[in-house]
Amino acid sequence: MNYFVNKRGRQVKHAFNSFTDYWLTDASFVVLLLILLFTVFVLPILIEYGHVHALFVNTVFLFLFFTGIWSSRYRLLVVLTTVLFLTQLGLRILRFSNYDFQFYLAERIVGVMNMMVFIFLNIRLLFRNHEVNIYRIIGAVNVYLLVAILGSFLFEIIYLTTGSGIGGDVVLEGIDKDFSLYIYFSLVSLTTVGFGDLYPIQIISKMLSVFLSTIGILYPAVVIARLVSTSKD
Repeated sequence: MNYFVNKRGRQVKHAFNSFTDYWLTDASFVVLLLILLFTVFVLPILIEYGHVHALFVNTVFLFLFFTGIWSSRYRLLVVLTTVLFLTQLGLRILRFSNYDFQFYLAERIVGVMNMMVFIFLNIRLLFRNHEVNIYRIIGAVNVYLLVAILGSFLFEIIYLTTGSGIGGDVVLEGIDKDFSLYIYFSLVSLTTVGFGDLYPIQIISKMLSVFLSTIGILYPAVVIARLVSTSKD
């Protein structure tokens, strides 16, 4: 009996280590890129046309935060990402349960914290080992898209706390469906496109929009310079 228990334990440990090792390899950048492309460019369309339930939208974000747990071997970062993920999970379970408790703003605040840590972890992975390859380029794109999602969360927090944030031909409802508008405006700000159909209408959202535009200009230059210098070392 003990033999089978120990064998099962070794199999679970091996599967756990294999999963962890995979998310620390360059190959994981490709999977993360596919997830982010879906989240940033496909999910908003599905939300807008009502083809997905809010539960599915939240599951996508939870999976992103879940992968962050495996993106570092440092115990402090693992504990931090685990606590943030479990907090996110608990808040969402409360929202979709039969209880009357709902902490939507707290979800977004914890989501911002989680996304900031996730961006930090991916930047660490991006520049590790002083190696430059196609996977590192993909990793740089991943960080760019993660910043766009972070921006969308921040715009939503501004709306939830002040009652305004983005103007134009839009109707914000303060629910998950608004993500399609926030991620669009975050990307427009980050890429400095500035179509003008949406615009910030109060000082906090204005400064956030300018901040994202600044990152959108400086980030590619800094990353390219860093990767080029790394390749020469």
